[in-house]
Amino acid sequence: MATATQPLRVAAQQIELAIGGMTCASCAARIEKKLNKLDGVTATVNYATERASVTFPNTVTPQDLVRTVEATGYTAALPKPPNENDIAEPTDELSSLRTRLIVSVALSIPVIAMAMIPALQFANWQWLSLTLAAPVIVYGGWPFHKATWANVRHGAATMDTLISVGTLAAFGWSLWALFFGTAGQPGMTHPFRFAIERSDGAGNIYLEVAAGVTMFILAGRFFEARSKRRAGAALRALLELGAKDVSVLRGGTETRIPVSDLVVGDRFVVRPGEKIATDGIIEDGISAVDNSMVTGESVPVDAKPGDRVVGATVNLSGRLIVTAERVGADTQLAQMAKLVEQAQTGKAAVQRLADRISAVFVPIVIALAVATLGFWLGTGNGVAAAFTAAVAVLIIACPCALGLATPTALLVGTGRGAQMGILIKGPEVLESTKTVDTIVLDKTGTVTTGRMTLHTVVSDGADRAEVLRMSGALEAASEHPIAQAVAEAAKAEGGLPEVTDFSNVEGLGVAGTVDGKHVVVGRPKLLAGHGLQPSDAIAQALQEAEAKGHTAVLAGWDGKVRAVLAVADAVKPTSKQAIARLRDLGLTPVLLTGDNTTVARAIAAEVGIDEVIAEVLPQEKVDVIKRLQAQGKIVAMAGDGVNDAAALAQADLGLAMGTGTDVAIEASDLTLVRGDLNAAVDAIRLSRTTLGTIKGNLFWAFAYNIAALPLAALGLLNPMIAGLAMALSSVFVVSNSLRLRRFRSVAAA
Repeated sequence: MATATQPLRVAAQQIELAIGGMTCASCAARIEKKLNKLDGVTATVNYATERASVTFPNTVTPQDLVRTVEATGYTAALPKPPNENDIAEPTDELSSLRTRLIVSVALSIPVIAMAMIPALQFANWQWLSLTLAAPVIVYGGWPFHKATWANVRHGAATMDTLISVGTLAAFGWSLWALFFGTAGQPGMTHPFRFAIERSDGAGNIYLEVAAGVTMFILAGRFFEARSKRRAGAALRALLELGAKDVSVLRGGTETRIPVSDLVVGDRFVVRPGEKIATDGIIEDGISAVDNSMVTGESVPVDAKPGDRVVGATVNLSGRLIVTAERVGADTQLAQMAKLVEQAQTGKAAVQRLADRISAVFVPIVIALAVATLGFWLGTGNGVAAAFTAAVAVLIIACPCALGLATPTALLVGTGRGAQMGILIKGPEVLESTKTVDTIVLDKTGTVTTGRMTLHTVVSDGADRAEVLRMSGALEAASEHPIAQAVAEAAKAEGGLPEVTDFSNVEGLGVAGTVDGKHVVVGRPKLLAGHGLQPSDAIAQALQEAEAKGHTAVLAGWDGKVRAVLAVADAVKPTSKQAIARLRDLGLTPVLLTGDNTTVARAIAAEVGIDEVIAEVLPQEKVDVIKRLQAQGKIVAMAGDGVNDAAALAQADLGLAMGTGTDVAIEASDLTLVRGDLNAAVDAIRLSRTTLGTIKGNLFWAFAYNIAALPLAALGLLNPMIAGLAMALSSVFVVSNSLRLRRFRSVAAA
């Protein structure tokens, strides 16, 4: 059970461990396997977020779990409760990789150039090559060598093992050839011979192979680490949403204190435009509160004494006095942060194809190299010939093309995506796009613009221009979003006259004098209070507007209600077309929103969506995604608000509209910068194409390995040709990836 010294992040008997030292997905698989061997333990290790989600019985303690992970060769820690100080960006690993990569690139390029271009092979060039290559192989390749040693101590082999053994073998053989063979003699050249023949290798060095492999694999690791550092960004963005300080009423005076010092029962003041500091109950004041981050509803909610408010929502108009009801980790904002983290950690670990195959491929290659060495030594062909054949086996199998297969396709694909307004987080994202069959769409800001706009004007006894002029002048003096929508529409059609005697009745509307006439704009109750009753035609227009889910206000002057103005969150012009294209990709659209059912169904009918789930809170959005997944559906989710963040993280594929909040963007897998649903269509198409390219690259990278290994083992392929074959396979992989630059948007078709 949880105690003060064992801070569990979720429920009793469930914990999340922060895992360190993983270098590939097979590391995650090995930790997961070890943890699951403990009696009653169920563990899922996520390589991308470096977290292990573990369910365990009373007979096992968190310390037992940590010791098990450490015994496997990795580190584990019990995370502290979330706060801004605890969630730091993992910059150390990225900085170290960046430095190693820069040094390796600077030193490797001359080494490769001298080896490949005979004209650059001046007298004693091989010694300069050794001087430049040694730091690359030792310093640049240190992460691979360190991981290999840790794996050896625990009887395991990964791609790190093959990289380390292959580069060290090439380096070691080069040292032997330089110091004990003929390769160190002045005037030695490095010709390429394409003949399949035996060679003793004493005159050949393979420094460019060792340095080049190290450089290319380091590049892949760097770009991978850069995407992994985003794992905690959604939590940081969520925590930054809240207010930083608050005005508290204590002892009859108003004092400004940090929000972290608030306690339950404190009374605090929220002025217009300020964020509400924490969850509480309104004690005094009337206002409109923007709850869109919690509910997704675009229309602000009228708040009055006795109503509950949520921390980090925005007070739009009146001054409020609120009594704190929940603080710290108990607030709805903190709960949303927990939802995002749980959803991210709960994602199944993606094991890339290269890492899965490496579990079998690496031991086989090493065994084949040892067997080749033993065979040639046993048949009396000499030590040099035996080592030449064994090194050729390791070099031809060394995964340069494998290391390039994913990052090059990802870099070209993501680069092309960025040009089109699509940001792809990492290679694991691509695998989800292939099988997605359902796309859940948030309404506000995704299908719609997220802004209130004037939809219709129905008048009785006044023309549209006059209605907009009189109403717009009055509404321009109000800060309410509905009033601003009317005012903006009026301004677009001409100038507005001045207003005098302006008054604002909270929650009902506004009144004032325009062109000498007493004008009232607002709800029927307000107009009735001024003796203005709607005609049958106006009453019917009001009912029709509300039936469509629009927010309607009345405008009246000279003793008569003159018009109904219907305001609504407008559908984006491209949404209907984009949803039809999503259907063409085999996806079933579902509209999911915190807004009311009437509004949601009206929007769904307009854009061609059959299934609607409305009036749901953030945690309920997550439940909806889980329910669809439990039905066997592979779910994509598109949204833009804080209230969508946890659902985006829970979905098999999260798509955030770039016009939305940082929280939604960071919790998603794909970000659509354009804020256009057609970008979602392009994102899925591009991701599927990029995934196909990666798989094609991996196939050919392995194919050349498998085809050439027998020749190397038979001693018919000297290491230089093996190195050239490896380089050519890398060129093919890069060329294949570059085809992604020709990808075109559906909008351009």
